[in-house]
Amino acid sequence: MIERTLQSKLMEMTKLYPVVTLTGPRQSGKSTLLKYAFPDYHYVSLEDLDIREFATNDPRGFLNTYSSHVIIDEAQRVPTLFSYIQTHVDQQDATGTFLLAGSQNFLLMDTINQSLAGRTAVLKLLPFSHSEMASGGVLPDSIDEELYKGSYPRLYDKAIPPTDYYPYYIQTYVERDIRQLKNIGDLSRFIRFVKLCAGRIGQLLNLSSLANECGITAPTATAWLSILEASYICYRLKPDWNNFAKRLVKTPKLYFYDTGLACSLLDIKSPEQVATHFLRGGLFENMVINDFLKKAWNAGKETDIRFWRDSQGNEVDLLEYEGTRAQAYEIKSGATFSTDFFKGLNKWAALSGTPTENLNVIFGGEHNLQTSQGKLWAWSTFHDTAAG
Repeated sequence: MIERTLQSKLMEMTKLYPVVTLTGPRQSGKSTLLKYAFPDYHYVSLEDLDIREFATNDPRGFLNTYSSHVIIDEAQRVPTLFSYIQTHVDQQDATGTFLLAGSQNFLLMDTINQSLAGRTAVLKLLPFSHSEMASGGVLPDSIDEELYKGSYPRLYDKAIPPTDYYPYYIQTYVERDIRQLKNIGDLSRFIRFVKLCAGRIGQLLNLSSLANECGITAPTATAWLSILEASYICYRLKPDWNNFAKRLVKTPKLYFYDTGLACSLLDIKSPEQVATHFLRGGLFENMVINDFLKKAWNAGKETDIRFWRDSQGNEVDLLEYEGTRAQAYEIKSGATFSTDFFKGLNKWAALSGTPTENLNVIFGGEHNLQTSQGKLWAWSTFHDTAAG
């Protein structure tokens, strides 16, 4: 098994909380990580119909049977169980009693906020990071291959071609998870909506345009996008609203949690096709930003990342805030350095009063450079030298 960076934080939290909740996309490795990190825990899955019926109809008997050191997978399938878990852990007054896992963030978090607030740590596990794949010896040979394959563990564990993995992943997601979250009558139109979202990676989100192209109402588009976010398919990156005496864009951008899934939705069938695709730059930008998310979440932290764009089109792809100061990143898929890479960064720095040492470019080249305008990071080495 490839070691997951989140494991140390996960084990730390079991010493502090009676319940630890692990959420993230379906097949991101949650069950595997929990079983590997806690081999002495009893594992039960509420996907199992018999177990689910037991937990639903006799929750006290279920918790008497599985009273301590238990992994409960797909926990959101029986939301009524959480109130009984609350009473159970309060009576036991011990740490590390239950490890809960689930892939539907909305259902899981809604139930936790009602029943387990203050009693559980909540951690998020995304598919492999670049560093995890590198340390595990499965890192793809090129940027285009990394974009194309994505980072879901099963692809690498079972050597499944992306063309044989993602279509079934999408089918399973739509037919199982979506029906649990919302009653959508026209699933084919919903799939078209997801594909249209993939075509807007890295772009300002225009829900009205998206709705019109899909043939649905704007409120429906809003609801469907919320479903995609709740089930870790895509997310919105918020704009930086710090107004430096300039009119700023206040519309979020749209990204996917995995570029391999996005490539499948875009009907990309090879790394060679990625290399010439009109969205290659957006996909690369998406992959880089995902790694910032993974870095924070693997440390058990929430991340404050944004982008900046003014009404004149000046833009910074990523701002990573710590307090009131930010590291600024321009993300370029090209392998050849150009001084124009720093154009948006310089504009933002002049308005915000940010020093040059906080300006960075991540690009598809092979060498790091310290320029007079800021740092230039090769994607292949950025994780070891800067992101950790």
